Parts: sequence; structure tokens; C-alpha cells
Amino acid sequence: MKDRPRTWYGSLMSTKPLSHRISIVGLILFLSSTLLSISPCPAFGQSSRPASQTDLIRSGVQLFEDQRYEESIQTLSAALLRPTTSQSDRIDVYRYLAFNYLVLSQMDEAEAAVRGLYVLDPQFSLADTESPRFRSFFKEVRERWEAEGRPGLERGSAALAAPVIKHASPAEWERGKPVPVTGQIADPNHRVASIVVHVRSGSKGKYRHLEARLAQGVFRTSIPGPMLTPPLVEYYIEALDEAHLPIASRGDAAAPLRIAIPEPEKGGSLFASPWFWVATAAVVAGGVTGAILLSDTKTDSQKPPPQQPAPTSRVVIVIGN
Repeated sequence: MKDRPRTWYGSLMSTKPLSHRISIVGLILFLSSTLLSISPCPAFGQSSRPASQTDLIRSGVQLFEDQRYEESIQTLSAALLRPTTSQSDRIDVYRYLAFNYLVLSQMDEAEAAVRGLYVLDPQFSLADTESPRFRSFFKEVRERWEAEGRPGLERGSAALAAPVIKHASPAEWERGKPVPVTGQIADPNHRVASIVVHVRSGSKGKYRHLEARLAQGVFRTSIPGPMLTPPLVEYYIEALDEAHLPIASRGDAAAPLRIAIPEPEKGGSLFASPWFWVATAAVVAGGVTGAILLSDTKTDSQKPPPQQPAPTSRVVIVIGN
């Protein structure tokens, strides 16, 4: 009878002696731990690496051109709150924020963005190539702002200390279980009117807005359980002023906070876990396969002979005559 072909997996898990299997598994674990130790891993429970201000502004403008207005606002707000953003870049950010808010018919927010722009550059004017609707709105806001005595210009928004959001993000959370989001606001100039938490499942798509309860410098809300699905959830926290413009943040749309959401365990066996074989597949395909192939070259004469069953005896007991 011909020998049945054997895969490396079948050889490892069924035909080899137990001691041999343990040694091979040990080699797999050693090599896989070495591979994982040098591989980059996503950061959880902390902000990811932030994009540059130029990239954020360019991305925000492109999102506006693509008619993805809410995402444009989120991206531009991140650039606005970066302390290293230059004054000229802030002017562009305010301009496109106003454009987004106007398209969304959020007139109070649009006017606040235009006023912030005029505080930075009182002589600013839109180009003649811009939409007549935008130009008319900017002109009306300028007239109201000047009639009020140009508020904010005498001190500049940079003179006010920015609020500070204090919040600790958990590194990991249970799937489907609501996670509380709490923290404190250090706001010496009493500029914060509300706190909003922006959250999304995974690392793509729009953020959902959650209004937090704010009282005596402490804010509270929770991320709903249905949004907590593997492998992660991303969120960031913004402090808004009375005009609903962001003035402080913990994380942002480009560098959100992350919470790892692990998959539920299936079975208690190491070999039954798919993550074990996924993590070690690349290693097994290389060095481990060679080790197993070498072990398969042993001849049958080198294997210990199978043990013969012990002889049995029969005892007959006779009771009575």
C-alpha cells in the first residue's frame, strides 16, 4: 500500500510523537514572538501620529470640494487647534470652515468663523471669483463686526489661555459594553460652553457626535455599546465656545484616541485559535517548514518499534462439585 501524502500541518499535529510536536510548537512560538517584536503595532489608548498642518488643511479643502462637509469641518478643526499652525493658515482654515457651515445652513457657526478670520486679518476680503453668496455673507458679517467695535481685535484670540481637557483613555474595552467617557476642563477664562465627543467604529468614515454633560468643570458621557466592535473604536473630545467653534481638544479627527476591542475567545485550546496560526503563518512558511521537512527524512528503522501488547492469562474458578 502506498504511503498517504501528508501536509506539514498533518505531520505536526497527528503523526509526530508528542515530544516532537512540543519541540516544534516551541520553535514556532519563539520565532513568532521574535517576528512580532520587530513588527510595527497600532497604538491603542493614545493618539496616533498627527498629520502636519499643511496636510490637514489640504485634506480639509479637498473634502469640501468633494462635498463631504462634515468631514471637512472635522479635519479643518484639527488644523485650527494645532498650536503650530501659522496665522496665514488659520485664515484659510476659518475661510473654509465658513464655507462649510454656509453650505450646511449653520449660520451662527459660519458667522463665528468669519469673525475669527477678521480678528486675524481685518483687511481680508474674498476674491471676486468666489461665490456671490459667500461674498455677500462675508460683507454682512464685516459690517456687523465693525458696528460692534471689532470685538476680539484689541487683544487677539491668542492672548487668551486655551482651555485644557484632562481625560484618561482606556487601552482596551469589552466588546458591546458601553464605555464611560469622563474628564475635567481647566478653563480659566470661562470660554467653554459645551463638550462634544466624536466617535466612530474602526478607523474610517465619519464620526458620530455625542453631547457630554458639563457641570462644574467635569464632563460625562458614554460611547454606546453597539459602536464598540472589533478591532477598535476611535474618538476625540472637543471643547466648544458659545459660537460652537472648537477652542480645545483631546485628540482630533486626524489623530484620535483609540480603544482596542478584542475579538471574543473561541475555545480554550491554543491550536484551536485562528489568531495563533495567523500570527505564525509567515514564520511557519519559512524556517519551521524546513525543520519539519528535515525531521521527515528519518527512516522507519530510526523510529522506535511499536510496543507489543502484554500477554494475557485466563483464570477459571470452580465452585462446588
